[in-house]
Amino acid sequence: MYSKYFKRFFDIILSFFSMLVLSPVLLIVAILVRINLGKPIIFYQERPGKNEKIFKLYKFRTMTSEVNKDGDLLPDKDRLTKFGRLLRKTSLDELPSLLNILKGDMSIIGPRPLAVQYLPYYNSNEKKRHSVRPGLSGLAQVNGRNTASWEDRFEYDIFYVDNITLKTDVYIVLKTLVKVFKQSDIGERGKDAPMDFDAYRKLGD
Repeated sequence: MYSKYFKRFFDIILSFFSMLVLSPVLLIVAILVRINLGKPIIFYQERPGKNEKIFKLYKFRTMTSEVNKDGDLLPDKDRLTKFGRLLRKTSLDELPSLLNILKGDMSIIGPRPLAVQYLPYYNSNEKKRHSVRPGLSGLAQVNGRNTASWEDRFEYDIFYVDNITLKTDVYIVLKTLVKVFKQSDIGERGKDAPMDFDAYRKLGD
């Protein structure tokens, strides 16, 4: 009953008031991003949502636009600045995603939306993570965050999909706040986080 009738209502109320209360923070971060990284201040990435419907996920920019001599973007690790790392560690880069929640693309809690390029590589059980709206945080994020293995992440995602309750969502919200405050389990792509899922799945073929 909670998942069907009340979860979306809570998402709308919480995301609206969060944006209202955090508006000074949003403004300050936007100004700092403009000063440190230039334009665009907010960027988007296409991600699969509920039923694999593609939407634009909004975030504050954390990387420069530096390119090599051929005009190709440099690797993430070369474009991620100290300021960008700070935004990621504090999860401030995620704040624009509150708009995605308000629009209905996402939920406060749910499986994190991953790259579109991963879609062909999920097995039938893993695809269940797309039967609900993706979340700003989720069970996998409070149990390893970006450093957890793909198997563990999907196990937590599927367990959540099969066991959505108000109690679980409140627990995840509270534990997320603790994780953000402690800045724990933050992996950096290409460094200490697992390899991209499509590459990982190809490796096992």
